[in-house]
Amino acid sequence: MPARSPTRTAPSTSSGSTRRSASLYADEERFLEAFRTGHGIGWHEHDHRLFRGTERFFRPGYRQHLTSDWIPALDGVQEKLERGGMVADVGCGHGASTIIMAQAFPSSTFYGYDYHAASIAAARNAAAEAGVGDRITFEVASAKDYPGTGYDLVCMFDCLHDMGDPVGAAAHVLETLAEDGSWMIVEPFAHDAVEENLNPVGRVFYAASTVICTPASRDQEVGLALGAQAGEAQLTEIIRRGGFAHVRRATETPFNLIVEAPVVIAPPDGRNT
Repeated sequence: MPARSPTRTAPSTSSGSTRRSASLYADEERFLEAFRTGHGIGWHEHDHRLFRGTERFFRPGYRQHLTSDWIPALDGVQEKLERGGMVADVGCGHGASTIIMAQAFPSSTFYGYDYHAASIAAARNAAAEAGVGDRITFEVASAKDYPGTGYDLVCMFDCLHDMGDPVGAAAHVLETLAEDGSWMIVEPFAHDAVEENLNPVGRVFYAASTVICTPASRDQEVGLALGAQAGEAQLTEIIRRGGFAHVRRATETPFNLIVEAPVVIAPPDGRNT
């Protein structure tokens, strides 16, 4: 059983929120133009404080839950990683989630992918400082073209809804997983009905989605604009359209929805189990 990582203190989250807010004020003119034209805003186009702020905002939750709650909730994945598995963290940003997993599962090998070159550079530095640089390879790649096959686990943390073509990303994940591999999708918690999300947490997520997530998706091919409050039903539909036959809610927190999509091999009669 991996040791539970210590929870980051509240100031870390607060610092992340402050940096994110400052970046949004700096990007005001971009938002106005996007609202006027309907064009997107690429993640890479934002003020630099957004990237570090996002990492600091999400990292405490990952430290508290990722290796102690979320991975154990997946079917057989923890045992694979304890023995020594291969993991891809897609949309890894500054590498907080990748580093936390590498620290908890020293027998496994980790690959972090993100299309944003500056974030990959920051992730490499963070891994070296954390002493896990020998177990993590960070590379610039998108969710639809990251390299490798045979992954025991592919992870996406709070990023599937940012993608222009999440169905295409899902299809690529399926191609890269091992025959008994699993995809873990961590998304902001949301109910399926809008009115059920009109609470303090949901309002924060909707606000961020309006100026960060939805414009990011609009800037890419397809531009589905799933948004940060997609809900389980829409996420399940996206994942199934990508070719996964089985999708389930593995666990949840007040802030996150954790979905597992394992590779399911059809039996000889053609029926999926």
